[in-house]
Amino acid sequence: LAVDPSSARSGGSILGDKTRMERLSRDPAAFIRPSPSQSHLGGVARRTREAVTLCEAAGFDVVLIETVGVGQSETVVAEMSDIFVLLLAPAGGDELQGVKRGIMEMADLILVNKADGDLKPAAMRTCSDYAGALRLLRKRPQDPEGYPKAMTVSALQDEGLQKAWDEMTALVNWRRETGHFDGRRAEQARYWFGQEVRQGLLARLETPSARATMQDYAARVAAGDMTPTVAAAEVLRQIGG
Repeated sequence: LAVDPSSARSGGSILGDKTRMERLSRDPAAFIRPSPSQSHLGGVARRTREAVTLCEAAGFDVVLIETVGVGQSETVVAEMSDIFVLLLAPAGGDELQGVKRGIMEMADLILVNKADGDLKPAAMRTCSDYAGALRLLRKRPQDPEGYPKAMTVSALQDEGLQKAWDEMTALVNWRRETGHFDGRRAEQARYWFGQEVRQGLLARLETPSARATMQDYAARVAAGDMTPTVAAAEVLRQIGG
């Protein structure tokens, strides 16, 4: 499930993932679904979670979610995945980002790609920097000893990929055996319940009557007749019924 960035001007996306995955797209056991992000934050599309559920119901035992580039605080994909892999390029100039919280706290595995050719020394340094940063983070109950960890891989030379996959498989198996897997999915279900409630409340603000009420009180705030806090409370009271 590949998520492509949407244009801020036109709202469109290229959705060219099948072009770069030509061989995989012809595999009868694989399904590729590109989706536009539509400016949705967190690196995923609005209904990526539902797409994952459909794929699982269709019998796909492994579902990969490829997000758009995300920032330090955009971690929504962690709430719909069992393993969160952070893929980085070497010599990107952001090695010190590893000391920041946010996306680093969510990562189960950090893979530094392009560890080949002239970039291999830089990839090794980047991996070392992130490994050191991971040791500064508080240990999570869902992690066995040694996790999360950073590794180097080379997609070009097919180096480290099988080892990375084995690490993911071992982590999933450990979490299943210890109950952390089901516990995490229960937490995710509660999170998405709250999100659906919030989305439903926001949808109420898009009705014609709600928009008229908003414009009326916005004019009063602009005129200095009401404070934003009082006006917002009144709008919520009226819309909430």
